[in-house]
Amino acid sequence: MNIDDFQDLAIQTLEAAQKKRAVGTNNIGKCTLANARVRRDWEYLSKPERKEYIRAVQCLWKLPTRNPEFSAAQNYFDDFVAVHVNQTDYIHETGNFLTWHRYLMHLWEEALRNECGYKGTLPYWNWFKHQDDLNKSPVFDGSDTSLGGDGEFFAHNGSIAGNGLVWLPSGAGGGCVKSGPFMNFTINLGPVRPAMRGYEPTMPNQLSYNPRCPRRDLTMAASATFTAENLRKILTGEFSHTVQEFQEELQGPLGTLRMHGAGHYAMGGDGSDVFSSLNDPAFYLHHAMLDRVYWIWQILHPCQAKTISGTRTFRNNIPSDNATVDDLLDMKKLGPALPIKDMFDTLSGSPLCYIYL
Repeated sequence: MNIDDFQDLAIQTLEAAQKKRAVGTNNIGKCTLANARVRRDWEYLSKPERKEYIRAVQCLWKLPTRNPEFSAAQNYFDDFVAVHVNQTDYIHETGNFLTWHRYLMHLWEEALRNECGYKGTLPYWNWFKHQDDLNKSPVFDGSDTSLGGDGEFFAHNGSIAGNGLVWLPSGAGGGCVKSGPFMNFTINLGPVRPAMRGYEPTMPNQLSYNPRCPRRDLTMAASATFTAENLRKILTGEFSHTVQEFQEELQGPLGTLRMHGAGHYAMGGDGSDVFSSLNDPAFYLHHAMLDRVYWIWQILHPCQAKTISGTRTFRNNIPSDNATVDDLLDMKKLGPALPIKDMFDTLSGSPLCYIYL
């Protein structure tokens, strides 16, 4: 089965469940499959739809920062980067990883709509297309309807993934993004821990002001991880039975490269920095795709759908208690702190109301 087959199965399951719940109930004013926002593959958006999304993202660069706590942030786009940098050790390899990032995608979509007049929804980058040549992907082909192409050539000795245990060969880029609608934009925070060799942090601390061009190094050695077999393993196979197994395999056991990391390292450059990867606008399409996979897994495993696994710190490197569904998701000024349990159901209507197609 491919990703679309799993998605079709998920939709059929949702339709059956909603039909069963609808008997004798009043759905007026509630979130349903009929009125939910629909997040779609970037490739399936029309060119005007892609340009409208790009316009809204560029709009965030023009809006003032809302987060004076992070003095290096120069605009609203930077605010999202800063919050992620600030929270990194508490939102990766943790019990809140999937739900924190789901909430972040919701707040990003809301910012585009409420602050920049965007009428659409957050699209996703379908990992399972163009894995052998990302330059042909409409996300990365460098056209005016993409999120930019590869970077200028920058000689470097590959990238390091998997907590320093996985080496990926250099792509053909590594320097400033050389084409597309974001090539002349300035990013201001990071890098903090870039995977690309030769791209070194130069700031005195993680949230220092560091204006520069966005960099990218499209790396097919990373996107090769996106296979139907790896997807099967986490959706219906040997790593699908519990959220612990699903999440561990999606993120990757220590010293390995799996699909979450592969997306970041496939982008390379700024997108490969675990702290400040949001500097690459493709981050949001990557994490929308990750959320899509999580969404499908939840629907196919209803008894596990509202469970979490993990502590409150990165691989418990700072020993901490196990996360609970009542833990609050800290978004600073981006949005109110909501409990993990509010992020389980994308059709709850409070605050989420969306599906994937």
